[in-house]
Amino acid sequence: MGVWELLLVGLVLLAGLCGVLVPGVPGSWLVWAAVLWWALTVPQPVAWGVLVGATAALLLSQVVRWALPPRRLRESGATPRMAVYAGTGALAGFVLVPVLGAIPGFLGGVYLHERLRLGRHREAMAALGTVMRSGGTGVLVELFTCLLIAAAWVGAVVRG
Repeated sequence: MGVWELLLVGLVLLAGLCGVLVPGVPGSWLVWAAVLWWALTVPQPVAWGVLVGATAALLLSQVVRWALPPRRLRESGATPRMAVYAGTGALAGFVLVPVLGAIPGFLGGVYLHERLRLGRHREAMAALGTVMRSGGTGVLVELFTCLLIAAAWVGAVVRG
């Protein structure tokens, strides 16, 4: 697979990661489709291993999301700007503290948005709790799974 094809797969992965944060966009399936595309064009066992792992992780994340209450993020006051803050925080946390940093990064992004919007710590913490109860946990589960899959893909590509 050439550099341009790898770049396109990476862009589809990035679009999927962003799509997780946008309601109505099948972000996790875009991530899975990018890994499938890569695995079909790279005849190496590691590619198939990443695809099988991605499939299992996405199925598990879907089961967890179905077990959680339905998303009602709009009623909680979640905005697209909050999604940007949460996604940026999750990505920064994932990079700074590999893998597990995505969770506090996501929560920190939502808190920062609410703190800037509301101005006080107590109200921001209350808003963070409301957002997480209203469906933020489902978004976090899906985003965390997609970040794991993207990291596995990057690791496999770099490993060669």
